[in-house]
Amino acid sequence: MRITLVDHPLIQHKLAHIRDKNTGSKDFRELMSEVSLLMAYEAMRDLELEEKEVETPVARARVRVLSGKKLALVAILRAGLVMVDGILKLVPAARVGHIGLYRDPETLSPVQYYAKLPSDIAERRVFLLDPMLATGGSASHALALLKEKGATGIKLMSIIAAPEGLERIARDHPETEVVVAAVDERLNDHGYIVPGLGDAGDRIYGTK
Repeated sequence: MRITLVDHPLIQHKLAHIRDKNTGSKDFRELMSEVSLLMAYEAMRDLELEEKEVETPVARARVRVLSGKKLALVAILRAGLVMVDGILKLVPAARVGHIGLYRDPETLSPVQYYAKLPSDIAERRVFLLDPMLATGGSASHALALLKEKGATGIKLMSIIAAPEGLERIARDHPETEVVVAAVDERLNDHGYIVPGLGDAGDRIYGTK
């Protein structure tokens, strides 16, 4: 498994404010969206390009534009939605899919309650969005579902990851590239990332 750590100074600065428990929901949402946009630059570095000609005000010019497979952003609900908002600013034509999962509080295993994906998911470059890669159970389940639908070359984007989550993905889906902004210390007894940022969904939407 390949891990890409996007440690640009702007991302690290914004991540510091995201971690701060005193950051309110509005600012938290905006910062998460901005970090996701910045991470997408690196995650999409290998998108294919093709040459074409355009007419400038002065002369004809050879330029390069995106080619190859179209894109799909798949959010793990509910926290993954905030990453979609940021990345769509870069690639507004991308299709968006949703996978609804919640973590059983006793077993910490994922339970699926919803899945809606583009019908042509197998023909697209897929970016799976899960802001917090904690145990890795939800992301592993979503990756398995996407592969069942024919998706290949999937990249998993997470803002913060725990070593345990990365190990789970490496074991279950060794071909998957994971793009992260930070790798934290560990999980606590409740399956939360330490130091982390708390429950991303609750902080995004102001719920508990």
